[in-house]
Amino acid sequence: MLQPFLVSSSLVALAEIGDKTQLLSLVLAARYRKPLPIILGVLVATLVNHAGAGGIGTLLAGLLNPNVLNWAVVASFVLMAGWILVPDKLDEDEIAMPNKAMGVFGTTVVTFFLAEMGDKTQIVTIALAARYHDFFWVVGGTTLGMMLANVPVIYLGHRFADHLPTKAIHILAAAIFVVLGGMALRNALIGAHIA
Repeated sequence: MLQPFLVSSSLVALAEIGDKTQLLSLVLAARYRKPLPIILGVLVATLVNHAGAGGIGTLLAGLLNPNVLNWAVVASFVLMAGWILVPDKLDEDEIAMPNKAMGVFGTTVVTFFLAEMGDKTQIVTIALAARYHDFFWVVGGTTLGMMLANVPVIYLGHRFADHLPTKAIHILAAAIFVVLGGMALRNALIGAHIA
């Protein structure tokens, strides 16, 4: 039971380093200088986004033939291993200015949620939920991973982000995706052999 949580949290924490949404956290922190509403906004946006992604992954696990699902998980992990090595960029125009009704919290929720749509960590959440068939542990783990990667950036800003060995972290995350892809490949081959 604990494996999906640990794999999900560690993989997403690593995948989030240098990701577009982490850059967004950095920009929001620098612009608004109100860490608590930004952190709460990131948490709410992540929970909603990853709950949807986890639901899709769990649904796919129930709908797809196990052999097809195994091969889809293999493909997603291999693709993520390559995608994680491509650095993200954030355009300042993507960040909405808060109005009085939304405030910093609302702006963070909306902006972070939209930035996370189709992002690496959302795709990882779908793949992990499909792989482990465990919605709650995967969504809890991926949400914790997002918070582990983003809270320090929100509090420490540019000083912290500039000292991270982003390339080495991305290589480590890619290697983990390759290992998970290999494990999924083994399951796919065993499943294909049995069928």
